[in-house]
Amino acid sequence: MPKYQVGDIVTVSVTGVEKYGIFVGLDEYYSGLIHISEISSGFVRNVNDYVNLGEVIRAKVLEIDEDTLHVKLSIKDIDYRITKKKRTKIKETELGFSTLEALLDDWISEKLAEIE
Repeated sequence: MPKYQVGDIVTVSVTGVEKYGIFVGLDEYYSGLIHISEISSGFVRNVNDYVNLGEVIRAKVLEIDEDTLHVKLSIKDIDYRITKKKRTKIKETELGFSTLEALLDDWISEKLAEIE
């Protein structure tokens, strides 16, 4: 039974980015290409807008060549991002800016003394 099947969603590592697509590694044997036409349903102006070198993403298997161990993949119409940037709310401390406010006059005086 082949390791990968058409239609599988696999985890890949971006090994190269070119104008015409994204090169990926699936494992130590299989490599693949996500052609620019398989990146988005819309117009893709710059492939670099979608992935970064070394990034780990998900891709859908379209074709497998068992002789060359090369896989054609797509990220079109799937949630390909594995790690999304998460926003965290900055919690204000009880002191807030009061610590800075208390030291501001001293800092200004020190700086003025340095300048003179």
